[in-house]
Amino acid sequence: MTRVSQAGSGSDLDFGVIQKVLVVDDSRLQRRILVASLKKWGFDVLEADSGDVAIEMCASDPPDLILSDWVMPGMSGLDFCKAFRALDNKQYSYFILLTSKSEKQEVARGLDAGADDFLIKPLEADELRARISAGARILDMQRELSKKNLMIETALEELRVAHDAIDKDLIQARKIQESLVPELTRDFGKSRVSMLLKPCGHIGGDLVGMFSPGVNRLGFYSIDVSGHGITSAMMTARLGGYLSSNHFDQNVAMARRFDKFYALLPPEEVAETLNSRLMADTGIEEYFTMVYAIVDLRNGHVKMVQAGHPHPLLLCQDGRTEFLGEGGLPIGLLPDVTFQRTEFYMQPGDRLLLYSDGFTECSLADGGLLDEDGLRQMALDCGPDRNGTEFLDDMFWRLTQAMAPGRGMDDDVSAVFFEYSGH
Repeated sequence: MTRVSQAGSGSDLDFGVIQKVLVVDDSRLQRRILVASLKKWGFDVLEADSGDVAIEMCASDPPDLILSDWVMPGMSGLDFCKAFRALDNKQYSYFILLTSKSEKQEVARGLDAGADDFLIKPLEADELRARISAGARILDMQRELSKKNLMIETALEELRVAHDAIDKDLIQARKIQESLVPELTRDFGKSRVSMLLKPCGHIGGDLVGMFSPGVNRLGFYSIDVSGHGITSAMMTARLGGYLSSNHFDQNVAMARRFDKFYALLPPEEVAETLNSRLMADTGIEEYFTMVYAIVDLRNGHVKMVQAGHPHPLLLCQDGRTEFLGEGGLPIGLLPDVTFQRTEFYMQPGDRLLLYSDGFTECSLADGGLLDEDGLRQMALDCGPDRNGTEFLDDMFWRLTQAMAPGRGMDDDVSAVFFEYSGH
C-alpha cells in the first residue's frame, strides 16, 4: 500500500513547468493519498485506475508529470511507460515509477522502458516533493532546449529557403555567364581558336573570348577578375560587353573605319581604355588581369598585351616551347598606366596557349603548385596530335588528376588555345 507522510505542504511551492500530474494506480486508496498531497502542493491532478485508461488520456492531453505504480493488473506500469513513450507527443513528460522493487536489474528495466525516476514504497512526502522538484528542473531545461531547437529549426528552414532561392539565381546567372562564351571553338580559315571555361563554383571570375571583324583579322583574350563569386561574375559580364563578339560598335577593341569596316585597335590601347573605364567608376574595388592578342592570319604576326596575367605559352611545331610577355600591371589598380606590346611571328603548326592562374597556382597532391614548368610539361604530355577542345579537355583532365585528393578546385580555370595553320 502506498503511504505518503504529510510533512511540508502549501500551494505556494514553485515546481516550474509541472502543472498537470497524472496518478496511475489500481488502488483507489493509494491514488487518494497521492492526490491529496499533490493538490496541496498546487498541482492539477488527474487519476487513472489502469494503464489502459491512462494511455487513452495521455494520447489526447499528455500531463507534465506521471506517477505510475509498477505492479497493476492488465497493463503494468512498465508496459504503460513503454506505450506512453511511443506516443507522438510534442512535449516531453517526466515519468516516475512507484515500486517496491529496488534491485538494480529492475531499475535498469524501468530506465530502458523510458522511466526518468523511481520512488520506493512506502513513500515519504518530502522525498516525493524533492523528486518532483528535480523533475521540474529537468523539464525546464528540456523544454527550454526544445524551444531553442525549434527556433534553430525555423531559422534553418528560412536559411534553406533563402539558399534555394540564391542557388536558383546562381544557376540562372551561370546560364547568363555561359552565354558570354556562345561557342567554344571556331575556325578562321585554316586556323582555329578553342576555349575552356571552368568556374570553381556556380559562377566565376574568368572570361575568355574571340572576335573577328573581317577576313584574316582575329582577336582573342583571357581575363581573370580578382576575387570569386557574384561580384567577380558581374564584372565579367561587364567586360563581356566591352569586348563583344556580336556588337562591334560596343567593342572597345575595334574602331569604325570609313563607315565601311571595323579595324582591330592595338592591344596596348585596348588595355589602357579598359583601365581608364574601371578607374573612372567609383566604388569598384575589383581589378583584373588579361592577355589580349590580335593576329594577322596572312603571316602569323601576333601583337599582344600582357596585363598581370600568366605568361602565354608558345608551343612551336619543331618542339620548342617559350613563355612570352612582359608581365605588366593588372587593369584597374592604378590610373594613367601604360601597357607594353609584345610582338612575334607564329609559323604554320605553332600553337599559343593563354591560361588563367587557376592552372599554375593549382594545389597538387604533393603539396606544391603546378607552376609554369608543370604547365609546360602538361601541355607537352598532351602531345601534338590533340587539337582544339580535345587538347584543352585533356589539359583540364590532367589538372584534376594532379589536384590534392578531395580538395577540388580552389580557383576558376580557363584557357584560350590558338592553332595557327598558315594563310
